[in-house]
Amino acid sequence: MESLSRISSVLESARDLTLEAAQSASAAGRLGRREAKLLSSKETRKFLNSRIDREVLDGLRRVITMMSRGNDCSEFFADVVKNVASPALEIKKLVYIYLLRYAEFEPDLALLSINTIQKALNDQNQVMRAMAIRVMSGIRVPVISQIVALAIKKGVTDLSSYVRKCAALAIPKCYKLDPTTMPQLTDHLGTLLGDRSHYVMSAAVMAFLEIAPSRYDLIHPHFRTLVKLLIDMDEWGQLAMLRLLNGYARKCFPVKRRKKKAVNAEGGFYSDDDTVGQITGTQDMIQDMDPDLELFLSACSPLLQSRNSAVIVAVARVYRHLAPSEYLKQLAGPLASLLRAPINIQHIALISIVSIALKCAQPFSPFVTHFLVQHLDPPHIWRLKLEILTLTFPFVNTCTKNLILSELEYFAQGYDQELIKETVRAIGRCAQSETRNATRCLRVLLRQVESSDGVLLSESLTVIRHIIQQNPTAHSKTVIRLAKALDTATNPTARASIIWLVGEFSGIDDGNNVAADSLRILAKNFLLESDQAKQQIILLAAKVYAHHLNRTQPLWPSSPAIGHDKDPDDEAPKHSLPLLFSYILLLGRYDMSYDIRDRARLYKSLLANPSSTELATLLLLAPKPTPQAPSPSFGRKDLTLGSAAMILGQVSIRGYEPLPDWINISRAPSPSLREHLVTEGTIPQGGLAIIGIAPQNSSRRTNTPEGFTSSQFSNSPKFPECETKSNGKVETSLEDFLASEEESEIEGEGEGIDYEGEGGDDDREEREDEEEEEDDDADEEEEEDDDDDDDDDEDSEGGKENSQLLGGSK
Repeated sequence: MESLSRISSVLESARDLTLEAAQSASAAGRLGRREAKLLSSKETRKFLNSRIDREVLDGLRRVITMMSRGNDCSEFFADVVKNVASPALEIKKLVYIYLLRYAEFEPDLALLSINTIQKALNDQNQVMRAMAIRVMSGIRVPVISQIVALAIKKGVTDLSSYVRKCAALAIPKCYKLDPTTMPQLTDHLGTLLGDRSHYVMSAAVMAFLEIAPSRYDLIHPHFRTLVKLLIDMDEWGQLAMLRLLNGYARKCFPVKRRKKKAVNAEGGFYSDDDTVGQITGTQDMIQDMDPDLELFLSACSPLLQSRNSAVIVAVARVYRHLAPSEYLKQLAGPLASLLRAPINIQHIALISIVSIALKCAQPFSPFVTHFLVQHLDPPHIWRLKLEILTLTFPFVNTCTKNLILSELEYFAQGYDQELIKETVRAIGRCAQSETRNATRCLRVLLRQVESSDGVLLSESLTVIRHIIQQNPTAHSKTVIRLAKALDTATNPTARASIIWLVGEFSGIDDGNNVAADSLRILAKNFLLESDQAKQQIILLAAKVYAHHLNRTQPLWPSSPAIGHDKDPDDEAPKHSLPLLFSYILLLGRYDMSYDIRDRARLYKSLLANPSSTELATLLLLAPKPTPQAPSPSFGRKDLTLGSAAMILGQVSIRGYEPLPDWINISRAPSPSLREHLVTEGTIPQGGLAIIGIAPQNSSRRTNTPEGFTSSQFSNSPKFPECETKSNGKVETSLEDFLASEEESEIEGEGEGIDYEGEGGDDDREEREDEEEEEDDDADEEEEEDDDDDDDDDEDSEGGKENSQLLGGSK
């Protein structure tokens, strides 16, 4: 016993020692980590305050590493800012990164480094100048907003494109820092938009979309340059440019329509039926595009070969909202190729294809096999594929139509209930889009009537009802086939749908149909039917009896009502329909359902009184409107393609801005605003030619004056080249001018100018007589001039003789 007690005491003492050792070890570990952390902070400060660049760089690397891990490094702010004046490029980069992160928390200390950063704007290294602009615009201290604006002004005119790009990216930051700098930033932005570097233009366009997205007056003089630089930009710059020019086109290029020129053999040669105006909705109108808009659409075409799917969708948005239908053919291949991308890109591509197909589905008909449903497709993908198949169905050949219908029939017999519903509805939309194939689609649906799947059966009957209502007379045999299916159909909803269809078309062929016989068969097992079927049987009996009354009593009597207590079987019936109708009402009168009893009482009250037959006809036999099953995405066809609102199908998304409406012709800006600017004080080359002054620079573009055309100047007489005087004027003699005019006339005759117009030979003879008279007059004038010259010579000779006689000659 003593040994056991001794062993237990030893174990207890050992346990206590173990616990004490563990506690002391944990305390030592906490103290060690704390001391190590303190030691690390002291060592980092020591490195940051060192005079050796290598140690300073090591300390900054430690600080940046701790920042990347999410640790608070604000305690090193003063030590880091001291190194902002270091000449080493790597040290400056790390200091600038630290300043961008912690300048907000220490604004006073951050202001001490502004002067040093401003000096970096004059550095010879373009990277240093660009980093200085980035850091100054990134320090979110409102006091330095004017200094940032000055830095941007200096960077806009820098020789380096990298610095100009950084200045463009700093404009939105400066605007958010101080909105009062908007006028200055707008001037800088206008300068950057005129830059010839695509590297700078991308950043300028992004800045424009940030601060002044509606200032299209800044875009007018640079529109054509922007379009030409579109192909050279990077992907993100192309996205921004396409977004900008898409809105610009809607606000600056009015839509014009002109009538097609009618071919009329009786019309005159000078008859012209072309008229240009606003959209009138006439079918024979074609769109007349602006040349600048056509230039923009042509520049977008190469972007369809981009490796970036966002650029392809952006070009699709431009063509969808700006271009005529003939441009949409270019989109089919690139958008179909995106279906090989991941699921998220497939989703965006399919939504874009649906949006375009709602406008014009024919371009996608060659790629219809790309939209067949795969077993691994998620629901949001196969829904869009089914919609595209139904939109392109009218534009494919017969073989492809059979393929589509067989695929839809296959998936209609699957296990996914939602896929079954959507597939059957897709078959109905195929029949609705092209009535010539309605019979083929109807045969596919009728094969599903005998199915044991209630979901498939009910959806098939609903679609069959829609197809039959479009053309009831052409589908009379279909109603007979459905009536025969009542012998095998067991689903309550399906039986109720078939009975409704039989009753709806009970008036076909003047009552010579299966409605009455179907009612007789259904009356036998009325008690075994479901409540839905019983309601439709009573309705069928009322419709059949109403048609019977209309045939036997075409004119409703004007005598007073007979009384509601009079049953139809009180009369001596000559036909079995009144007896059948009374029997059905009797069965419904004693049914367990309140609703069935009320319906039986209602129909009995309506049809028992001959004076209310007209009212019963209006209630029971009124024509139903033809049902239309629009495409599921029809409600979002007006949303901007590629936007989040179109993808989600909701307009009320925060930040969504619809495209502006097309501008009116009367409010559209003048196309001359998009011409290249001419420097003030210069005269166009055409003006110099008119006044006879030789231009100093013949390489400049010629401008013809108002009221003249270039063809008129090309057909004008060509003057021979002459020497110019110091004042720029050209000397030409009268003989040279007449000789050049004769040469131009000879050239005109050599070009095959036909003077025989509508007048024929008489006009030609008159012109020849006039030309001969003009030649005679010219000869007489030349003879008179020669006589005058002779007289002048004689006078001069006589004057010389007189002067010799007087001794005045030399």
